[in-house]
Amino acid sequence: MIWIGWIVAILMFCIAFAGLIYPVIPSVVFILAGFLLYGVIVSFEELTWLFWVIEGLFVILLFGADTVANLVGVKRFGGSKVGMWGSTIGLLIGPFVIPVAGILAGPFLGAIVAELLVTRSGLKQAFKTGVGSVVGFLTSVVVKGTVMGIMIAIFLFFLR
Repeated sequence: MIWIGWIVAILMFCIAFAGLIYPVIPSVVFILAGFLLYGVIVSFEELTWLFWVIEGLFVILLFGADTVANLVGVKRFGGSKVGMWGSTIGLLIGPFVIPVAGILAGPFLGAIVAELLVTRSGLKQAFKTGVGSVVGFLTSVVVKGTVMGIMIAIFLFFLR
């Protein structure tokens, strides 16, 4: 049974990391599912209350990191809230419209279109906002990937 537990947990972790590239996949849910399914299949004995408290704090950190990185990226380059929303919508739609390049082109174009249509800022400012949205997205991917790696390392530490 332990092998099945490991296979299921690793599969959940891989899906979670795919969520870094395809943001419609809720990475946090799959990380937690890996922990829970391992516990159900093998045992919860080694996953103490301390483990769950630590992981819970990291879950909160993951949610905050995603939002803050995008906001800082757009704001730092002079974008508005509308640009941030355009970037988010582009991030969700982009990978489906343009399968490979859409992950970067989506937020970039979404921020530009939002800035041009809603705030009526100039093309130069809209372009800067688009660049900021890509910087924010890439920063978010690095931070979330690092936090998810730490969460898995803690999981492994508790299972030692």
